[in-house]
Amino acid sequence: MPSFLQGRLFWKIFFFFFLAQATTVIGTGLAIWATMPEMEGFPPPPAAMASPSPDSFRDPPRPPTAGRFADGPGRPPPPGPRLPLLHLLAGSVVSLVFASLLAAYIARPVGRLRQALQAGASGQLATDIADTMGNRRDELADLCRDFDSMAHHIDQLMQGQKRLMHDVSHEMRSPLARLSAIVGLVRQQPERLDDCLTLLEHESARMDRLVSELLTLSRLESGMVEPGEEVIDLAEVLADVAADAAPEAEQAACRIDLDAGAEALVRGDAEMLHRVFDNLVRNALAYAASGGWIGIRASREEAEIRVCVEDRGPGVLSSDLERLFEPFFRGSYVPVKKGHGLGLAIARQVVVNHHGRIEAENRRGGGLRVTVRLPSALPEADA
Repeated sequence: MPSFLQGRLFWKIFFFFFLAQATTVIGTGLAIWATMPEMEGFPPPPAAMASPSPDSFRDPPRPPTAGRFADGPGRPPPPGPRLPLLHLLAGSVVSLVFASLLAAYIARPVGRLRQALQAGASGQLATDIADTMGNRRDELADLCRDFDSMAHHIDQLMQGQKRLMHDVSHEMRSPLARLSAIVGLVRQQPERLDDCLTLLEHESARMDRLVSELLTLSRLESGMVEPGEEVIDLAEVLADVAADAAPEAEQAACRIDLDAGAEALVRGDAEMLHRVFDNLVRNALAYAASGGWIGIRASREEAEIRVCVEDRGPGVLSSDLERLFEPFFRGSYVPVKKGHGLGLAIARQVVVNHHGRIEAENRRGGGLRVTVRLPSALPEADA
């Protein structure tokens, strides 16, 4: 037996719809039977017999003639009124069939939603119940599609959390192992205490940065950090970012070209947006040592502010572009495994929290271009 036939919703819909149809069929049939005209083999309705016309008392009675209701010799008396049982039975059967179809049409997707919820409670979120709806275009089919979308999103979040926990444990294991090795070295060679203390300080600072970035990413993803409503000129933010990165770029023999153009006003948190573009510029510095050039351009496009940070480095594999903003992901062309791979993930989350978009692509002349689009703080007409 199908599962939806075992649910109470099916039987409730079936019973009330069948009751409504049966009542309609029986009431209509009785109303037609009570008001139908004289038919062959039926006497006139009682109301007609009880209400003779006044002329019938003045005219002499006429002899019975052979007709529809004459009791001729050898002819049986006319039968009494009969209920249309056959018609009522046919109407009840049709009502039964349509009530079953309607109840099944409504109860089937509800039953599948219940099964999907039970599967989701056990951790199986990839249900795809919308595929079982066929070509249905109604609210129940939309509900199934919305449930699939929600389930897939939750599944991606759960998989991301599992991957994040695995990556965090892997990243934490390396500095902890180095700390243990330094402690063992101090015990074996006490004369190298000063060197070991320097190494301990370096590893402690590295772990502190890792924990700080993890905490920032977690707060951004959970919505604990509000983007703010302060009006910010991105031209000033980009100028500060270029000035902060200038010493490091000079040391790497890399030139930074800034083209901010006119004022680019957005709403948000100046500190968080500064961190976004600082991460992008420093990420470009890690790749652009061979190219010696980093370009920062800001422009306005309709109701958006568009900022591009690009370099002339080796670029990124096409298969790595989609994963570039995932936590702990580092491209295949990184010359030295510096950092923890959280900078771009933090940048993406900050941009998303500011109702913007961020994307990466390879430049035609070589290198990587990261584009950030943020809503402008000025209406398009005022710009």
